[in-house]
Amino acid sequence: MQTSSQPSKGAATAKKKKFHLGLLPRVLIAIVLGIVFGLFFPDWAVRIFLTFNAIFSQLLGFLIPIIILGLVTAAIADIGRGAGKMLLVTVAIAYGDTVVSALLGYGTGTVLFPGIVNKATGTADIAAVAHLSPYFTIGIPPLMGVMTALVLAFVMGLCIAYGNLPTLKDVARELKEAISMTIAKLIIPLLPIYIFGIFLEMTNSGQVASVLKVFALIILVIFVLHVFILLYEFVVAGIIARKNPFKMLGGMLPAYFTALGTSSSAATIPVTLKQCISNGVNEQIAGFTVPLCATIHMPGSAMKITCCALAVCLMNGMPHSFPLFLEFILMLGIMMVAAPGVPGGSIMAAIAPLSSILGFSPEAQALMIALYIAMDSFGTACNVTGDGAIALVIDKIFAKHQDTPSTQPEGVEAQ
Repeated sequence: MQTSSQPSKGAATAKKKKFHLGLLPRVLIAIVLGIVFGLFFPDWAVRIFLTFNAIFSQLLGFLIPIIILGLVTAAIADIGRGAGKMLLVTVAIAYGDTVVSALLGYGTGTVLFPGIVNKATGTADIAAVAHLSPYFTIGIPPLMGVMTALVLAFVMGLCIAYGNLPTLKDVARELKEAISMTIAKLIIPLLPIYIFGIFLEMTNSGQVASVLKVFALIILVIFVLHVFILLYEFVVAGIIARKNPFKMLGGMLPAYFTALGTSSSAATIPVTLKQCISNGVNEQIAGFTVPLCATIHMPGSAMKITCCALAVCLMNGMPHSFPLFLEFILMLGIMMVAAPGVPGGSIMAAIAPLSSILGFSPEAQALMIALYIAMDSFGTACNVTGDGAIALVIDKIFAKHQDTPSTQPEGVEAQ
């Protein structure tokens, strides 16, 4: 009897896992329900969710500096330790490509988005809606400002990396674990309710149709840009490595489709590694660059966030000059390195520069989160496929010198 009971427990567990909804389906359901319920919910019911959103946005504002401090400190400490030439070159290329991709998104958006936004919304201000107010709200002031947290994280991370401070290093790692747990167990589960409230209010105020029109067109532009980013990455890598770029890109397609299905860079690492080696990358170099780039190379995600941010700025009549967005993009490239390995981690890390540099309101931040998560798998697929291009370049630079670390830097975690 005991033997037969074990398979039944396993079957029950399998059934539970089988019916588990991921973050993307939950967000999509929240958007649909928010639109549907917004058509008939009375004002008093809408205000209940507005009250929840007001408190949740205060909580986010409180957590942003702590997220920066906890994640950036550990990321710099781990990447900086024992930084050899290969590590520095890989980090520089990954950061540069992330910034270039975001700038590409901004440049394309400044040309295409004004016409899209004006036709779809009639220049309506989506964040200025507030014909209803929460029943009450709770002020939760942050412990420090965003820039204070970032500078402190840099100072602590560099001191840990180069000062041989094992106790502080353990504290930074435990703080990172605590922050990652807070995001995974508290923020992410509550996000669908938060997004439901936003779309409930937009529908109740009659703005949801124009917003969805903009979203649909922006998503189409972002998908085309993803393809263009992959083409230019592999053309450049092919020129440097003196290999056929289209053949190399074709060799990475299994990694692309794996990431598209899993929405996880970490889950795709074995496939990415295998395809890089089959493309002729030295096995040791591939074993070093692929896990590292899974954490620091985010061109698809950065471009997507930049495009969405520009669209929201245009929809709200907010400043969107090049100097302003350049500052945002340079900061975003740093924050992406600190993105935790949880679904939606990149957009959560990006909330800090969205609010501090671009001045996004809680409503605008919620729109960004919804739009980002709706396209999460495409950004992840672009990121991990581009890792293959960086592996080709690093292999060309370092393969002959055998300056290859035997393992990836300790503590580097894939997203």
